[in-house]
Amino acid sequence: MILTRRVLRWPIKQSPSLPVNTCFSSGIAFDSIKMAAMFSSSEISKTASSLLSAYASFAGSMMLVRSMANELIPHQLRSYLYSAFRYFFTPLSPDLTLAIDERCGMSKNQVYEAAEVYLSTRISPKTERLKLSKTRKQKHFTIGLEKGELVVDGFEDVRLTWRFVCTEGQKPHGGEKKHFELSFNKKHKDKVLDFYLPYVLHKAEEIKKQDKVIKLYSRQCPFSCEDDNERRGGSWGSIILEHPATFDTLAMDPALKKMIIDDLEMFLRRKAYYNKVGKAWKRGYLLYGPPGTGKSSLVAAMANYLKFDIYDLGLTSVRSDAELRRTLLSTTNRSILLIEDIDCSSEVLERQMRNKNKKLPDRTGQLTLSGILNCIDGLWSSCGDERIIVFTTNYKDRIDPALLRPGRMDLHINMSYCTTDGFRLLASNYLGISSKHNPSFAEIDSLLNSTEATPAEVAEELMKSDDPNIALQGLVNFLKRKRDEADDETENKATGCGEVDTSVRRLNAIVSRVKKLKTNVDQRKIMLRKRK
Repeated sequence: MILTRRVLRWPIKQSPSLPVNTCFSSGIAFDSIKMAAMFSSSEISKTASSLLSAYASFAGSMMLVRSMANELIPHQLRSYLYSAFRYFFTPLSPDLTLAIDERCGMSKNQVYEAAEVYLSTRISPKTERLKLSKTRKQKHFTIGLEKGELVVDGFEDVRLTWRFVCTEGQKPHGGEKKHFELSFNKKHKDKVLDFYLPYVLHKAEEIKKQDKVIKLYSRQCPFSCEDDNERRGGSWGSIILEHPATFDTLAMDPALKKMIIDDLEMFLRRKAYYNKVGKAWKRGYLLYGPPGTGKSSLVAAMANYLKFDIYDLGLTSVRSDAELRRTLLSTTNRSILLIEDIDCSSEVLERQMRNKNKKLPDRTGQLTLSGILNCIDGLWSSCGDERIIVFTTNYKDRIDPALLRPGRMDLHINMSYCTTDGFRLLASNYLGISSKHNPSFAEIDSLLNSTEATPAEVAEELMKSDDPNIALQGLVNFLKRKRDEADDETENKATGCGEVDTSVRRLNAIVSRVKKLKTNVDQRKIMLRKRK
């Protein structure tokens, strides 16, 4: 009835094109739509409030359950439940990621080093940050990845993504921990492990050989020529070895020089032989002789000839056997381990002998002779290939016989005083002359045969003048003085007057000083009298 009344009150305008019945139906439909809209808005508001109250009740219940779970369920069990929940409800990824750490236990990770070299040649235009460096001897720039950068590589039909990651160490002063992340589709796992990674190792070796720079490593080096710092578990720092010594410039006996070169070449090509006989692929040399005979120059010449890095190790800076093992394991293959003045480290043996004589046990945490021998020729010496160990000393008789035997010091090389052949090579290098038309060579040869002069002393005399004649005459005078001094010393020893002459000289020196003091006192007295 109400609906009819409202409809009758509605002004109806009949359209000329529509009949009356049509307009009446339209009015009823419009009023129904209006009532439905009013009902829907009220219902929606009630529904929203119900949802909010339900959500608040649910959130409060969850917070209550969570607090009760934290109080009642142990932490280990909660962690296990959370991990299980994530495992069952996390969607499986089709990708596999390999983490390649910088170190593999106590040694360096070969795959990490190869990836570091290989990826420098696979930089894409999308990379935003790179590290750039170049030394004086390098032919090309060295490019490296910055933290977090990506490199996309392709191998056959496999798409691979490399990412360089650095994290701070947990311990104080622990430094950064570096690793590469290699991601690819799981279905290509066998191809990546069997073919791609060996390909990366091979390419990295080729790149290293093309731009090889010889480095001198030291545990006391304050900086590194590259940002590996310096790699590293043994605390090695490095600089570029720029020593110009070669076998062509060494003032040595030609036969001895040829013997050393042949021995080095035979060592390099006998890897299979060392494996067959069951020996570690290493070689030990002892260079002994007076100071200035060219021991360090010979080591530099060996490094330049073999293209091997040098690790300069001072045993006096090593505090324990464990530290020595860590230090030696952090060296690389195809390198020379140099231990200079091994006789100066004799306190290690003396300390051990004193403890044995007093029947005192060796303290743990110290460097011992047995620890040195084990690292040089024991089980730990097999942790590396193609290595050369060079010992130097001025006094061979001070070295313990246990170190001198083959297997530790395989080849003993006597670095003697300058010979006639060595002098001719020095004259050619320093003065650019030969012995064909110079009369001084015969006299110098005679003096060298009867006088002990080191190659360093001869080279110093040749450097004193650019005029060859003046330089050679200076060398003649120097050799004559050394001969006369040696003769006087021999004569004094034979007559037993050496100590008497020394005492007389000391007494004369004291008398001369007293006379000078007396003269100074007399002069001061005269000055005082004049002032008065």
